[in-house]
Amino acid sequence: MATINVYTESTPNPATMKFLVNKLLINGSVDYPDRTKAEESPFARELFKFNFVNGVFFASNFVTVTKTDDAEWDDIEALLKDFVKGAVESDLKVQEIVTDEDVTFEGTETEIKIQQVLHDYVRPAVEQDGGAIAYKSFDNGTVTVELRGSCSGCPSSTITLKAGIEGLLKRMVPEVEEVVAEAM
Repeated sequence: MATINVYTESTPNPATMKFLVNKLLINGSVDYPDRTKAEESPFARELFKFNFVNGVFFASNFVTVTKTDDAEWDDIEALLKDFVKGAVESDLKVQEIVTDEDVTFEGTETEIKIQQVLHDYVRPAVEQDGGAIAYKSFDNGTVTVELRGSCSGCPSSTITLKAGIEGLLKRMVPEVEEVVAEAM
């Protein structure tokens, strides 16, 4: 068995820390914004047993943990790092039922272009910050997306959305006039 290494990165959201491992955890991503939603995930269920865990998000080789306001990263980071290492070493499942996330884009030609840009250019950047983005709809020039993981509730997500994502989509898909985020 290969040695599991865990390292942390801060995210733009001060309440969220990204725990990266040298092993694929999940194909795609999955968000557990609260304890109730985490019931289907043994890994997330265990993380929510810590009273300072407020949200859990998994993508490829990392898990982001959102802490409660009364917890300090200096006090809990090492504990969570050890937990993640142990969970990955013992093959604790992210999901009970694994579904392969096939990438298929549907809709009009414009909607397919938007989804392709989000998938190829935006998704990797958002994942770098410990989050995920999902296409919801395109109507009258407005693209609606859903931000998850560390991006959900992040103070800089509005700037990312307007300056980054909206600017890119407007340049690459001229039909786009605005990008908005749907509340979770």
